[in-house]
Order: sequence, then structure tokens, then C-alpha cells
Amino acid sequence: MNSRKILLAALFMLGAGSAFAQSNVLNAKTPDEIGKKTEAEMAADNDNPLPYGYVGDRDIMFFKRVWEVIDLDERINFPLYFPVEDNLGENRKSLFNVLTTAIKDGELTEVYSDSYFRDKITPENIEQLFSHKELNSYGIETMNQYMGSSEDELKAKGILTAEHYDTSEVNAGDVTKYMIEGYWYFDKRQGELKYRMMGICPMAVDALTKMRIGADAEPIQLFWVYFPAARDILHREDAFNPRNSAMPITFDHLLNSRRFSSNIIKVENEYGDRLIEDYLKDNSQMQLLEAERLKEVIRNFEQDMWNY
Repeated sequence: MNSRKILLAALFMLGAGSAFAQSNVLNAKTPDEIGKKTEAEMAADNDNPLPYGYVGDRDIMFFKRVWEVIDLDERINFPLYFPVEDNLGENRKSLFNVLTTAIKDGELTEVYSDSYFRDKITPENIEQLFSHKELNSYGIETMNQYMGSSEDELKAKGILTAEHYDTSEVNAGDVTKYMIEGYWYFDKRQGELKYRMMGICPMAVDALTKMRIGADAEPIQLFWVYFPAARDILHREDAFNPRNSAMPITFDHLLNSRRFSSNIIKVENEYGDRLIEDYLKDNSQMQLLEAERLKEVIRNFEQDMWNY
């Protein structure tokens, strides 16, 4: 009975620490000091993302472009998803809110419509994906009573108000997956197989579809972020560390170290980079097996380099 009480107390303390752990929490004399770092701590934390080393083209013996999907329903991927609301302080944000805030503030401009980074998306077009507003039945009925007047005129006169519109917004809770794109390559100078992420894309139902069909509709690729251009932003924001909440890790570290679970959906090929589901249709099990086969092909290249 005593051991059970001790176990329950330990679990309670662990849960409390996970919920409230912040910097300086053990040294604060008043609640106002929690979360505030000392000058020495700020100087120690004033770092930059670990720079990528230079890789010469002649040193690359193996090079493969791979597209993967990170399913946010998997527990290991929860640090990328939660919290869905920014109500836990400045140090707790979801990856989606970090990216969208940087885009809206104009800090992140390398945003594209596809994974090949050919067409940039303007902030106005991105805003259309995030939010949508249209007249409801009451608003249409009111418009019909003022034939000959435009919608803007009726809004200026105060005839059309918020109750005449239905609105829809995409938030962090609507994101179900992330698609990433990057390169696996073998550096012969260091004798090592490495991965370099190049792009990341949140997948969710856009605002218009969410309004007309519902949140259960098929998610789409909202926008692609060129990952090397976003590293400084991702390095400033911390992701939750379930193993030690007093030592969070940055989103840049989490993604570069591949601390997530993902499935390969496409590898560059001579068929126009076709998806696995394009040649293994209506068979989810075979698609997963093919993804594992492609993963083993990449892994085995490094192993085969050391077989004599």
C-alpha cells in the first residue's frame, strides 16, 4: 500500500513538472521571476542553428530525393502538433503557429506552392487559405432587399454586419500531417550516409473547404516552406520535450535530428517522380511495404559500402 502511494505521488509530481516546467522555475523567489532567465543564461543561450557543413559535389557518391509524410496522430509526433492554442505562454507554440506567425509578420518569405520551390505564394494568397468569409442565407436575403446596392456599400452603411456572414479559419488543430522533402546522400569524404531536409509543408483542410464540406474533408498541401531559410526562426522556438520538460529542444533541432516518425510516399524516379500510390493503387498494405523497401534501399547503400 505504501509503495502504491509513493508511485502515485511520483506520477503526480512528474505530471505537475510537465505542465508547469519553465526556465528558472526552481530558482524563482516570486512567481513573476518564473520564465525569466539570468544574464548569464541569456548569454549562454544566444546561439545560432548549427551550420551545415560544406559538401562538394564530387564527394557525393549517392544522392536521392525523398518525400515523406509525418502523421500527427502518432504519439512520437505530438511535439509538432501540440499545443493547438497559444495559451500556455510564449515558450509553447505548435510548429504550425510558429510558421504562420513568421509568414504573417513578413519574417519568413521563402514560401512556395509546390515542393520544387518554383512558384512563390504571396501573403494575400496564404491568407485566403487560412480564412474565408461569405454571406449566409440571412445576408443573401438582406442583399436581395437592396437591389442595385453593392455589398461594400451595404457594409459601409452598417446594413451588412457580422451576423450576415459565415466565417471559417484554419488553426493548428486542423493540421493532421506534415509533408517533408529532403535528400539522402552519402558523403565519401566522411564515409557517412546523411540527410538534409529541404522543405516542410503543413497539410490541412483549407478554410473554404472546411466551411462547405467540413473538417473531415481530405487535407491538402497548404504551403511549402524552404527549410534552410526557416532555420533561424525554428531555432528560436522550443518544442516540448516529453523526457525532460525543463530542457526543451528547438524545432530546428527536432527536425534536423529526425526525432519523428514518417512514411515515404515518393522517391524521385524516371516516371516523373510518381507517388507510390500511383503504381500500387487501392492497396494500403502494399504501399507501406513498398515504402519500407525504399527505405531499406537507402539504408543498405551505406552498409554495402563497408562490405568487402
